[in-house]
Amino acid sequence: MELKEILQHVDHTLLAQDATWEQIQQICDDAVTYQTASVCIPPSYVKQAKEYLTGVSDNAPAVCTVIGFPNGYNTTAVKEFETKDAIANGADEIDMVINIGWVKDQKYDCLLNEIRALKAVCGSKILKVIIETCLLTDEEKVKLCEIVTEAGADFIKTSTGFSKGGATFADVALFAEHVGSNVKIKAAGGISSLDDAAKFLELGASRLGTSRIVKIAKQQG
Repeated sequence: MELKEILQHVDHTLLAQDATWEQIQQICDDAVTYQTASVCIPPSYVKQAKEYLTGVSDNAPAVCTVIGFPNGYNTTAVKEFETKDAIANGADEIDMVINIGWVKDQKYDCLLNEIRALKAVCGSKILKVIIETCLLTDEEKVKLCEIVTEAGADFIKTSTGFSKGGATFADVALFAEHVGSNVKIKAAGGISSLDDAAKFLELGASRLGTSRIVKIAKQQG
């Protein structure tokens, strides 16, 4: 798979706690240069990044941000407020973290209703649901594929990149087998090579949450 094609699936990501505007601005510039699908950045930078990208490119990447990040145990009301605020500031895509405790407690209706609530706030904007696969059993992952599908979200996403593990080939293959036709797949966390990126796409992922693919593109000139 060509590097250019891989880059079109990349959510160029910087979510470090100590991220500065200078660093956010740089990944925005990189996203424009290498034509990534989006930049995925902290909510506090969404408005500034959206205004910056609008000023520098007529074909700017989408601005993506995270909600309930990285632990997911905020109340639904807080997540709804975060989502409304992010969209008001110019976010095009929302990556929400589910409440993992609810999965363990089998509070499936709560999970379903929360995802539905955030999708209602998003409207036509993209909602990706982070389920943090490294903390779940395969049975729980399959159940969440069903819930995310029923809730009407646009994507199911493997990982925050802030827990014990990131995306695996097995998890993406499992998602591809069990999500509905309306749900796409985002692999995120630890994607560090072109071979791995291409493999995730071949297995069914449509988006890749990573910063390293752009770094590889820079190294290759």
